[in-house]
Amino acid sequence: MLEYILKRLAMACATLFVIMFVSYMLIRLAPGDPTKSSFFGGDQGAAGAMSAEKGAFRKNKSLRDKLHLDDPPVVGFAYWFAAALFHGDLGDSAAVDKGRPVVDLILERLPVTLSLNICAVILVYLVAVQIGIYSAVNKSKTLDNSVTFLLFFLYSLMDAWVALLLQASFCEGGWLPIFPLKGLEPSTTWDVSTWAIMFDTAKHYVIPVFCLSYAGIAGISRYARSSMLDVMGQEYVRTARAKGLSERVVVFKHAFRNALIILITLFAGLLPGLVAGSIIIEYIFNIPGMGSLSMMALSSRDIPLLMALFAFGGGLTLSGILLSDLLYVVADPRISFKSR
Repeated sequence: MLEYILKRLAMACATLFVIMFVSYMLIRLAPGDPTKSSFFGGDQGAAGAMSAEKGAFRKNKSLRDKLHLDDPPVVGFAYWFAAALFHGDLGDSAAVDKGRPVVDLILERLPVTLSLNICAVILVYLVAVQIGIYSAVNKSKTLDNSVTFLLFFLYSLMDAWVALLLQASFCEGGWLPIFPLKGLEPSTTWDVSTWAIMFDTAKHYVIPVFCLSYAGIAGISRYARSSMLDVMGQEYVRTARAKGLSERVVVFKHAFRNALIILITLFAGLLPGLVAGSIIIEYIFNIPGMGSLSMMALSSRDIPLLMALFAFGGGLTLSGILLSDLLYVVADPRISFKSR
């Protein structure tokens, strides 16, 4: 198993290198320049405008040299990769927050996105797995058909439309103002108890978490149902029933464990989603997380920040794939790494 893990890690490092190289090439070849902006003021006069332009030109020249924007893209990537690999330096922000290390910007917003998306993932799996099991056990019955229709209907809804609809209906200013309109922080922490603060904070999470999870509940529940239906028709399940075991033991001990393979495979894509955030949901609810940071980095062509985000996301994606492979053994002991 150790040999397999080492091979996979070596392959993951090579894959991550290719991801970063292609990402850097695409960023450099795309139109736009993080060092260009407007330098002329309205009432500076000709002399003041010329002086400001010269100063800005010197600053931009220094930034261009630092980012190696005047060098070929391959050379610029070589400098970035060498700094990241040998010095652990992913660079400083060039546009979003000039001069600040990009790692600090990411770590500043990461807890917000993690808290939001971890709640969403837990909700997705708790609800979706139960729905999938129930639908498989009660295949083609009236309630199963109704649940299937409802889930496909939810899956077809665009998250931005759902978020705006819920915001207009159940947030401040709506016809039933139960939840806060924006943000994740409580409105006040003065002269209130800890329980009141926790309750107020939880209210900020309800609608954003629902908007992040309803499509996942619909999708994963269908995968769970399909996987359970495949397993329920196997001989060992029929044998367990023939032994007189209760239906609950048959479903959860014998069938569900073997149906976990597809759910573990889907888990591989969750890690990058946990930290990437949702650009649309974070924008609508004014949440300062990784999604909004990615949007700002992309719109301003902040190359060091974009590269750090790609490295972070690519590393987590590859880690999720490796973790899911290792979890296969936990779910099904018949799987062996010796032949892989």
